Amino acid sequence: MPTQQQQVKHSIEAWSLINRKYLGKGVRVKRFRRPTRCQIRNRVLLAILMANDIKLSQLAEKLGVSSRSVSAWVYEGRIPGKNNLEKACDYLGYPRHILFREELLEKSPVICQPEASRFMKRTLTRSPVSNRILTGLCMVHDLSVSDVSRWIGVHPGTFRKWLHQGTLPSSAFQDKAEQFFRIPKSVLFADCVLHPNKKVSR
Repeated sequence: MPTQQQQVKHSIEAWSLINRKYLGKGVRVKRFRRPTRCQIRNRVLLAILMANDIKLSQLAEKLGVSSRSVSAWVYEGRIPGKNNLEKACDYLGYPRHILFREELLEKSPVICQPEASRFMKRTLTRSPVSNRILTGLCMVHDLSVSDVSRWIGVHPGTFRKWLHQGTLPSSAFQDKAEQFFRIPKSVLFADCVLHPNKKVSR
């Protein structure tokens, strides 16, 4: 007959198996778990960073601010002070109304960041990208060229021209892209006007 200690041990093992089966994880929980999904308020800023392969910590180091401050800009939609705002705009090469558009931050849907984009990595490695905001937004949402093309109603080759060549689409397709991403077309296609073929130095 099993002792009381053996019964307790078997009971713990049984509950551990149940937790693994129905919860997907065992009963052990790491004390400091690294978050895998984060809410994003400033999608445009994150898109520019992702398209230029700049980590939040790298931007913080370049600007001389804490990583927590940069995280707050991206994930909480905080607007930096005047000094840091000017430094961020100068370094990334975009004006304030592109990087920190207040009405866009307030109305922007709160989304959860997936894992690193599987689709747009190939787009970045194939040839240089001109429209880095549009490319980065596809990375933020983990969308492929074919996905966006189908939903907007253009040929994938045409959409690639928007990304790689900085081609400015017709007003009708700009409106469709604006409706799809819920971001003004003046922001989506700002690279076509401001600095085509420019890459931020790291």
